[in-house]
Amino acid sequence: MSKYNHVGATLAIAKASLRSILRSPSSVVFTLAFPLIFILVFGFIGGGGVKVDVGVAPGTDTANPIYKALEQTSIIKLHKGLDTQSLNQNLSKGSLDAVLQIKSNNYVKTGDGKMRLTSGNAPYTVNVNYTTSSAKGDIFKSIITNIKNEVNIKFMQQVLASRSGGDADAAARAAAGFQMAEVRESTITGRAYKTIDFILPGQLGFSLLSTGVFGTAFVFLSLRITLVIKRFFATPVKRASIVLGEALARICFSLIGALFIILIGHFAFGFTLVHGAVTVINMLILSVIGLIVFMGFGFTVSGIAKNESSVPPIANIITLPQFLLSGTFFSIDNFPAWLQPVSRILPLTYLNDAMRKVAFEGAGLGDVTHQLLILLIWGIVIYTIAVKTFKWE
Repeated sequence: MSKYNHVGATLAIAKASLRSILRSPSSVVFTLAFPLIFILVFGFIGGGGVKVDVGVAPGTDTANPIYKALEQTSIIKLHKGLDTQSLNQNLSKGSLDAVLQIKSNNYVKTGDGKMRLTSGNAPYTVNVNYTTSSAKGDIFKSIITNIKNEVNIKFMQQVLASRSGGDADAAARAAAGFQMAEVRESTITGRAYKTIDFILPGQLGFSLLSTGVFGTAFVFLSLRITLVIKRFFATPVKRASIVLGEALARICFSLIGALFIILIGHFAFGFTLVHGAVTVINMLILSVIGLIVFMGFGFTVSGIAKNESSVPPIANIITLPQFLLSGTFFSIDNFPAWLQPVSRILPLTYLNDAMRKVAFEGAGLGDVTHQLLILLIWGIVIYTIAVKTFKWE
């Protein structure tokens, strides 16, 4: 008697499951149609966020009126604590819209007893570096110009009010040409960061999350309720073959969907693929890793759910918070401070982040080890729970 071919059984289950997935309208909607609709919408409308991200260079004087006015401007987000190298890297890739440095030009007493500025033509010099990678530089340029003009007008009024009193400091201010600050600008050339470069990885991540959770939960619950799994037990097929077969089917289907989404985004809307085919391959590998983690949630839901009608509510508890809070549509930096820690513990956040780094920044898999480590931790946790809750019968 010949030995039973478990590999053949696994592949047969995978093939049958893949056919079932392709015939399921809900699978096609969540994996292809739903994310594609969002990609089309955001691809056509373009645009950007409502926040202007400005890096603050080390050594910047933060006690001056220019900086304080920027802090009070609602659409400006100041990023402090970054070193020069990080600032330049983030500026060149468009993660920052500008880099700001404000220097104080101190007064000194000259030999004739008069007050003079040590350098520059105003008490403060504002250096701003822009990048061609961001379209929001013009917004910041307008804001900084308006703030400078307002500060200079107030400064001139103070000078005129105190000039007649013989104030030495006022005389020095008058010599400065009635300016509190002067602005010096420069622009570096960087890769243009388009809306599609942010949106597409988020939609791809959501597609994988939906496939992993809803697809896995519905299939295994249905197989259990219809006693298909029980019939499998009457054959030499191992339990591992059933799980691997279904997993392979989902992975194959998701890879086809991911490749389709990436190619549509690239050729129709200019989605950035820094290293071409290598970047695509890295994104597909990340897709497989993400799907495997998300399938753990699906196994857990199928074990908890009592019937098919209870799957959507349980699955939505898992998917909706990640869909809304994991940076799918907007950067989590734009969320309220109290909400950001919640976003930073969700697995989809790290998959989205890894996808964007690989696609736009040209990072390799070795450059996103932090994100992969978080996904690995989530995988260990969720599969531990799945083992405890999953039911075969």
